[in-house]
Amino acid sequence: MQLTNRSKLVSHKTQSFSERLYLPAVLKGMATTFSHLFKKRPTIMYPEQKREYAPVYRGQHVLKRDENGAERCTSCGMCAVACPAEAITMESAERKKGEEGLYREEKYAKTYEINMLRCIFCGLCEEACPKEAIFLTDRQVPTEFERDDFIYGKNKLVEPIDKPVDVTKRQTPQVLEFKKKPGLKHNTLFDKKQLK
Repeated sequence: MQLTNRSKLVSHKTQSFSERLYLPAVLKGMATTFSHLFKKRPTIMYPEQKREYAPVYRGQHVLKRDENGAERCTSCGMCAVACPAEAITMESAERKKGEEGLYREEKYAKTYEINMLRCIFCGLCEEACPKEAIFLTDRQVPTEFERDDFIYGKNKLVEPIDKPVDVTKRQTPQVLEFKKKPGLKHNTLFDKKQLK
């Protein structure tokens, strides 16, 4: 019983002697291989050579400190709310007497964790932060072998006091212009003299 009206003619062409040797096909393949030896290599030998990244590249996160070395993060939770992957978790605490140099405001992040396996590096956390505490840098997230090692706490996120991380490429011209306005004090330390 025929199912369709389509039919295909099968060819029973016999191969020639050179085709049966496969030698011309092998030589043609070798010629293609040798032609690639003289072309520019598309691969980059990573540890020795590093690829140039765009200025808007979003890599590993950093929690910034202010000019005095105090942590900027006030644990407001805006970054965690803005995160579409729900990768950020934090726990708040109140600053104790004598910790004014460590934490900028009365409330600070006791624990701050980012699950790098969940993070999609969208940059919404840095846009949502009112204190400019979190930024995505141009550094790559190092590879690990265990899942728990990809949960970054404050020990990996907070920048060292002696080696501040440059994030000027991440600050947009609009933010820099906003900071120049004299009446707006959104990102300055609280001063009791302002109350008088």
